Amino acid sequence: MDVVEVVVIGAGQAGLSAAHHLKRLGAEPFVVLDANERPGGAWQHRWDSLTMADVHGIAELPGMAVPEHALGDRANVLVPRYFAEYERHFDLPVVRPVRITSVAPVDDDPDGVLRVGTTSGTWLTRSVVNATGTWETPFVPYYPGIETFRGRQLHTVDYRGPDELAGRRVVVVGGGASAVQLLGELAPVADTIWVTRREPVWRTSEFTRDVGRQAVALVEERVAQGLPPRSVVSVTGLMLRPQEERAAELGAYARRPMFARVEPDGVRWPDGSFERADVILWATGFRPTVGHLRPLHLRSELGGIRLVAPFDEHTFTTSTADPRIHFVGYGPSASTIGANRAGRAAARAVRRQLARGREAVA
Repeated sequence: MDVVEVVVIGAGQAGLSAAHHLKRLGAEPFVVLDANERPGGAWQHRWDSLTMADVHGIAELPGMAVPEHALGDRANVLVPRYFAEYERHFDLPVVRPVRITSVAPVDDDPDGVLRVGTTSGTWLTRSVVNATGTWETPFVPYYPGIETFRGRQLHTVDYRGPDELAGRRVVVVGGGASAVQLLGELAPVADTIWVTRREPVWRTSEFTRDVGRQAVALVEERVAQGLPPRSVVSVTGLMLRPQEERAAELGAYARRPMFARVEPDGVRWPDGSFERADVILWATGFRPTVGHLRPLHLRSELGGIRLVAPFDEHTFTTSTADPRIHFVGYGPSASTIGANRAGRAAARAVRRQLARGREAVA
């Protein structure tokens, strides 16, 4: 059994940012536990056709610039390489592969020690920074007959590129940026039908810093109330990029409302009309990966985890139900830039939390 001051769960952008600031602030000893076998967070699992042009670049981790690259470079290669070099350069204490099974209090003391159970042993700690993101918790809604479909069903996490679906009739489900991007890749090589629950909201104006701040503020308001977080993109609206113009010309973004049921050979709408399909691609998003925190009872009566901006910070990172638990990459910080800011805010909150604990003991 290992004893540390802080356990960081996850070594993606948010976790590495938090680890960097914890080390800089002297909040040691700490450990970063990562479920992946290699550095790179969720980036290493993204599809091969996703290039650096598609992701609009990535935010720099604190203290190290993103390496020079071409827009056509694969994101699932360049970003993991960058993360690996970052871990080495700053000598961050990352242990992998370690999968978290539970985080639970050792006793009834609200400021006491937490037990972090894993597939590789147990850690005792006074503070946890949860940076697990969402990639491991894909969401697929249930529709009647979904289990009868004889074609292929896959989620965004299973997608590897347009070539594997070329020549097929593909129903793409989802109203977010991923659906728009996947349609952009698929429409030139496959027969696509786009389906969403709500009418898509398209953004025609420039995405400015003020627009971004307003979007983040709306997401912050949700987590402050204890509501399940929505993505920042869901607030800012959708916008076509140059690489999606061909798909637009082909009519790929003529959206249809949600079907009523799935049948063996396709989908059927409420009016009785039927669409044959070979593939259903669920671009229906993700849920926060927080099941390991269930013993702490952090969820509010509204279904989300209520967070506050601790002390003089302006980033929502600390659980109101248990101030020993800090979140980065959750809700308003679920973006590369937001994750960096949250890493700094969480590290400062941890340092002050640990200081209060020492004062209480003294």
